[in-house]
Amino acid sequence: MLVRDYMCKNPVTVTGHDTLVTAHEKMLDGRFRHLPVVRDGHVIGILSDRDVRSHTGTEARTRVETAMTKDPITISPLSTVEEAARLLLRRQISALPIVQEGRLAGIITTNDVLHAFLDLTGAAVEDSVRLDVVQANGGVNMSDAVMLMHERAVDVLGVGVYQDPERARSVFYLRLYKADAEAAAAALRNKGYTVLGVHP
Repeated sequence: MLVRDYMCKNPVTVTGHDTLVTAHEKMLDGRFRHLPVVRDGHVIGILSDRDVRSHTGTEARTRVETAMTKDPITISPLSTVEEAARLLLRRQISALPIVQEGRLAGIITTNDVLHAFLDLTGAAVEDSVRLDVVQANGGVNMSDAVMLMHERAVDVLGVGVYQDPERARSVFYLRLYKADAEAAAAALRNKGYTVLGVHP
């Protein structure tokens, strides 16, 4: 999954010479919280709604360049969404301007990354359900579980593995579409799997 597939292309922008009033109006009109700040198509900063709020009362006479974060971290449209997520978490920020060949190409936010996560796991699909399963020591594994679902004509939208920190073990999940969750769970148990839970 690449950034280009989830970024907002051709985002609304401001210049460093615009006032915070202008920037705030653009944020309200577009219902977004971040604006790339550009000069001749090149990113020179990013402005957040928090930056605007920190100048409450002086927005009409405060220029964007005064309140913006200068030289923000950027990312390429060909970067992975996982890399974008790592940068957002590591830097504790909520948006990244997307730069291609030195010019602004888009912006990606934490909301965009969350949409990508839902798509990746299949959780965005209506009428789907997730089964969390522990792999037993007797040799049953995730690929066998997927095959078992296919044998039962159950559509598998996604699979994955995560760590259960409390019990220091790996758990895998199956995201199933329009399935009888209890019947699927029973079939897995009959094959030696431990089904930890069924979730929407």
